[in-house]
Amino acid sequence: MPSQEQEQTKITVILPTNAYFTAGIRDFTLNLIKNTAHFGEKWAYRFQLIVDELCNNAIEHGTKAGEDIKITFIYSHEFIEISVEDNGNGKNKTSAKEMEKLVEERKNPAYVNAGIRGRGLSKIVVNWTDELKFEDMPKGGLKVTAKKLLNTPKSEDINAPMESTNHIILK
Repeated sequence: MPSQEQEQTKITVILPTNAYFTAGIRDFTLNLIKNTAHFGEKWAYRFQLIVDELCNNAIEHGTKAGEDIKITFIYSHEFIEISVEDNGNGKNKTSAKEMEKLVEERKNPAYVNAGIRGRGLSKIVVNWTDELKFEDMPKGGLKVTAKKLLNTPKSEDINAPMESTNHIILK
């Protein structure tokens, strides 16, 4: 029986901290998700947006200009996992614990965001994934990991409109 490692595909991309390059990672994500995981187009675009949010946060807040961020995609028949690592020398050095608290506050339905920004992690990534994890890196910086389990929905969710469910049904 093959080990779990053999059943996973892992791809790592090093990206300069320049928003120009995020267009390429968006295209890569869309094609990877559609062609490897065989997701429908709607979910492929959702993952594209998840990666976009994670990369933009790492570029804008976690890494100074001229340095790199690391993006890792792990795919198995059970899940898709996307991790983005910054090096922590950006303008807003934040710990994993601080990020967890921020996301918890902002995902609360009573939270009012007066600006047009600041909802990516708490409204997009949290709602379209099953797990969101923040980890302090040993040399500084953060690793943010979003994971989507590839499972069938509970029986009571099967008839729910796609807009109201977070499940992916693979046929």
